[in-house]
Amino acid sequence: MAREVYLLLLLLFCGRTISERQPLPQMPSETLDFGYVPHKIYNTNAYYEPGTIGILFHIVHAFICIVQPNYFPQDLIKKLALQKFGKQPGDYQKPENVVLTLQAIYYEIGFIISAALGILFVLLLPLIGLCFCLCRCCDNCGGEMHQRQKKNVNCRRKCFSSLLLVTTLLSSIGVFFAYAANQHLTNQVRGARGLMYNNFRDLQMFMNGTPGQIDYLVNQYNTTKKKTLSDLNNVETLLGNRVWEQLGKEVYPALDAALTMAGAIRETKEALENVSGCLEMLQEGTEKLHTSLMDVMEDLIDTLNDSACMSTQVASTCNLIRNSLNQLTINANYSKLPGVNPQLAKVNEVLKIDLSNLIQKGYAAFNDTPQLVRDQTKNILSAVPHIKNILEDVGSNITAFTKKLPIQKILTDFTIYLTQSEAYVENYFPLVEQYDFYRWLGCLILCCMVVLILVFFYLGLLCGMCGYDKNATPTTRGCVSNTGGNFLMAGVTFSFLFSWVLMLIVVVTFIAGGNMEKLICESFDDKTLFQILDTPYLLNRQWKHYLSGIILKNPNIDLTFEKVYSDCKENKGIYTTLRLENLFNIHKILNISMYAEDVSLKIKHININLSNIVLLSNTGKENLLNFGSSGINEINFAAYLSEINKSITKIDLLLYANDLEARADQLPKGALENALKGHANTIRLIHNQQVVPLEQGMKYVRARSTLNQSIRLLQKTSLELPEKVRGVISAIEATQLLINNNASFIIVQEAKKYMDTILGYFEQYSTWVKDSITTQVATCKPIANTIDTAVDIFLCSYVMDSLNAFWFGLGGCCALLIPGIICAVKLAKFYRRMDTEDVYDEVETMPM
Repeated sequence: MAREVYLLLLLLFCGRTISERQPLPQMPSETLDFGYVPHKIYNTNAYYEPGTIGILFHIVHAFICIVQPNYFPQDLIKKLALQKFGKQPGDYQKPENVVLTLQAIYYEIGFIISAALGILFVLLLPLIGLCFCLCRCCDNCGGEMHQRQKKNVNCRRKCFSSLLLVTTLLSSIGVFFAYAANQHLTNQVRGARGLMYNNFRDLQMFMNGTPGQIDYLVNQYNTTKKKTLSDLNNVETLLGNRVWEQLGKEVYPALDAALTMAGAIRETKEALENVSGCLEMLQEGTEKLHTSLMDVMEDLIDTLNDSACMSTQVASTCNLIRNSLNQLTINANYSKLPGVNPQLAKVNEVLKIDLSNLIQKGYAAFNDTPQLVRDQTKNILSAVPHIKNILEDVGSNITAFTKKLPIQKILTDFTIYLTQSEAYVENYFPLVEQYDFYRWLGCLILCCMVVLILVFFYLGLLCGMCGYDKNATPTTRGCVSNTGGNFLMAGVTFSFLFSWVLMLIVVVTFIAGGNMEKLICESFDDKTLFQILDTPYLLNRQWKHYLSGIILKNPNIDLTFEKVYSDCKENKGIYTTLRLENLFNIHKILNISMYAEDVSLKIKHININLSNIVLLSNTGKENLLNFGSSGINEINFAAYLSEINKSITKIDLLLYANDLEARADQLPKGALENALKGHANTIRLIHNQQVVPLEQGMKYVRARSTLNQSIRLLQKTSLELPEKVRGVISAIEATQLLINNNASFIIVQEAKKYMDTILGYFEQYSTWVKDSITTQVATCKPIANTIDTAVDIFLCSYVMDSLNAFWFGLGGCCALLIPGIICAVKLAKFYRRMDTEDVYDEVETMPM
């Protein structure tokens, strides 16, 4: 199978090409859409809000913290758990064990003192009650039916009544708390069935949904396979165009430069032709103007040589005119400019060869690169069907591998265990409810004992206060008042009978509930309980980590209860949470990079010959060289530009004619004056007929403009023309050398890029599978919910909070019974009918 995979990858990355030359973009691995892993919505809400009774729970927690303010003794419990008490004689007398025992006593000192006080109450109160009963039988301790009259009798009665009423009211609140806690626990136990069923349903969804999630991961291999097959079907286009584009980065700039040079040759020819034509036109116009001006100047010279100019009166004027005759000439002399016919002839010779056509052939030859690559890789194309079969085999192997995963067996076993547990709960939960009823009834009886005592106290207070007559003597008190006193004494009697039983139950529940709250519930909230369980060699003396030894069969792997619980609380996947990579490493299974290096070595042996591609023939290169030596750079561009910028004549002929006519007017009337004015009119005629057309005529204006543009274009083209031509030829030759010698290397490079593209699809699938298994497959939130339900909600919130609130209320009642007994005994004397009373002699009371 390994050989087939190597062949698969080798063939994947060396496909065919097509001859079409439309460019394709670079081919990074396209992002594949694998969709979302199916997941379930769990129903369990592992959060408990007790409601109004929560205030009572907070009070109880505060009381427990007062009794036991010490922090959780994590180190002490670890040391105690690791010690071997009683294994050998004298273990308890060892110093280290004695120290640990003292530390444990110090931690529990609050509970010990409180329990000791409770035990003292249990032991002493019945004994005191017995002594009190015997004492009253001997007419002591208030047993004598005689009340001595004192001045503060009313104040004492009111004080005892108030104290008894307050203690009775506080005891009523306590018993109400105990009853509410008792009823709350019963209500929560009745509602716990639905919470447990929600946990079971969530665990069942967790079990049933995990195989479907794994199947979804496996089925998404088809997405990768389809994309791979799509690229396989277009492998000739993809690889051929990749090679074409990569070579095109060097080829196209060189051919474009040559094509630009071919265009420059045509533009140079047009510019030379424009220069030649415009120069002839301007030369012809300026030569005619020059001839006309020379004729006028000769006529003026003849006129000025006449004898009439010899006289002293006109000689100075004639001399002035004679001296200005040198201005009657042209300024822009195009006749002296050298022609460009030699350069034009050489350029025409160059243009006899169609360089553009030769370059287009180079383009066409290079654009056939995909076709050449395809033709030279036909032996690979025959293997494409085999590649597709291998892809199918790979998918089958993945499917077969998932069937062998141990997680399937784990889920099956756990599902069976879950079903059995649910059936067990279903069968025994009615029994739990029945026992809870017995517990509720027993707690209710305890509350009724307190209520009975409180009822006697209330009735005693009510009857005593209502039947009391301040005018009646102790022996003449009414029946109602006497009944109130009897009720108070009945309450005292039942207090002595029941209080020690109540306190005994309070002590037992206080020790159990308080320690459970401090050692389990609080440590579970701050996760120190998990840290205890994660102590190396604690749960099993041969295993460093108990959880990894149970699950992974390797106790040296650092798998902790705290980490598992935290990960499940965050709803992470069970693969990451339980570190199942130690059982089956999905990362190694999905790692396909191990094939890449071997495939890369095989790709280097690909040899494709593209030497048939000729970018520019020797004829084209010679043509370029001939253009470079055409002599364009030898043209005197400065002379041309200088003449173009000059005016047509040295002086404005109109101004000269007007000046000549003005000077003629200064002469005496006669033939000389008329002759000079005739010459002035001739000069005006030359200006209007020859100068104005040269300066403003459309034909000549265009000729000068065209000559200016053409000269500047030729000047620009001629700058370092031979070097430019040699640079173009060097670029084409370097590119040709690249195609002839290094094409195979580029093809191997592009094939490797194509390999990376295909590998990218599998890498995406591999990464997606890894991420999905880590975060989405078999998310273990139900496990954390189950632990929270069992410990935080059921044990701590339902049971411990209710139990602690029960003993807190009942214990308060028991503690208040002591002042209640004292006040009731004292107060009964003021309400009961006495047998005798104090008698006072009125004479003795009279003043002496």
